[in-house]
Amino acid sequence: MSLEDFFSTSVCYGAGAPEAGWTLALPTTLPLSATAIIYAVGALRLWRRSGRGRTLRLRQALLFCAGWMALAVALVSPIHALGERVFAAHMIEHELLMALAAPLLVASAPAAAMMWALPTPLRRAFGQAGHASVVQVVWAAISRPLAATILHGVAIWVWHVPALFEAALNRGFLHYAQHASFLGTGLLFWWALLPRSGREQAHGGAVMHLFFTSLHTGLLGVLLLVSPRPWYAAKAAGASLWGLTPLEDQQLAGLVMWVPTGLIYGGAALLLAGLWIRSSGQTDWEASHAFNAG
Repeated sequence: MSLEDFFSTSVCYGAGAPEAGWTLALPTTLPLSATAIIYAVGALRLWRRSGRGRTLRLRQALLFCAGWMALAVALVSPIHALGERVFAAHMIEHELLMALAAPLLVASAPAAAMMWALPTPLRRAFGQAGHASVVQVVWAAISRPLAATILHGVAIWVWHVPALFEAALNRGFLHYAQHASFLGTGLLFWWALLPRSGREQAHGGAVMHLFFTSLHTGLLGVLLLVSPRPWYAAKAAGASLWGLTPLEDQQLAGLVMWVPTGLIYGGAALLLAGLWIRSSGQTDWEASHAFNAG
C-alpha cells in the first residue's frame, strides 16, 4: 500500500449510500483513540493522587470529553463523509474543528493529565525537550496572541484558495494536512487568547484578536455567500445530495462561516471583555482601598 493509498483508505458503515455512513480511517481513528486513552489514564492517575482540586479536575475532564466528541463528530461521523461531496457539510466539519473542538480542548488544560499517563523516563524526556532553548524560542514566537491570530487566519484563507482546496479534496495526504492545520492553528489561537491564571492583564488584547478573527472569517463567509458563481468545481456534483444547486450549496457554506462561527468568536470576545472590565474594576478597587488604608 502506498502512502497515498494509506491516507485515502477509509471504511464507511451505515445504512444506504457511503456518504451517509461513518468513516473509519487509520490516520484519523488512531490518533483519536490514542489521545482518549492517554488522557483517561493520566486523568485517573491525577484523580487518585490529588485530594484537592477534584472539582476542577472533573470540570476539565468534561471539557476534554466535549472537545474530543466534537473532533469525532467532525472527522468520523457522517458529517465527514457527506463533507466529501457537499461544501456546506465540509464547512460545518471545519468549523467544528476550529471554533468548537479547539477551544474546548484548550479550556480543558489536558497537558498535565496526558503527561501523567506516560512512563516516568518518557515524562522526564518530554520535560527536558520542552525546556530546550530552541523549543522555548520557537514556542515564545508562535504563541504570542498576534502571531497565533495571524497563523490561524493564514491557514483559513490559504486553504480556501480554490486550487489548494480542490487539491486537498483529491489527495488524501493534503486533506489530512488541511484538517491538521485548521485544528493545530485553532488550538494555538485559543491557547494564546483564552484566560488562565496570571494573564488577566491580557484580556484587552485577546478581545481585539477575537473580534478581528470574527471579522475576517465573516468576510470570507460573505464572499462565498454573494459570489455569482461556485468557487470549487469539485464540489458542484454533490450539491444535489441536499437538494441544492452548486451555488446554493456554496451560499449555505458561506452562511455557516459568517453567522454561527462569527457568533462563537464574537461571543468569546464579549465574554473576555466582561472579564476584562471586572478584573479592571477589582484592580481599581484594590488600589483605592490600599491608598485609603495608607
